[in-house]
Amino acid sequence: MAVHVIPPDRLSKKALRGVIEEYISRFGTDYGETETRPEANYRTVMQKLEKGSAIILFDDESETTNIFSAKDPAVKNLLP
Repeated sequence: MAVHVIPPDRLSKKALRGVIEEYISRFGTDYGETETRPEANYRTVMQKLEKGSAIILFDDESETTNIFSAKDPAVKNLLP
């Protein structure tokens, strides 16, 4: 099984937006006392990707893309 780190700048703007929107959609719409707009969630994830505190991973076996915290122990050995 091979997993690849995908730099955000290697994706088209449309593909990157799709990856982020799909990731955000997994968390539903219950944000607690204060509802957060999807665009605000998008910007938050995008900022984390730009700063390197989040990474995009592609799994060859499942052919899926996911976003993880760069501090996640499960992905630590994948980072340079």
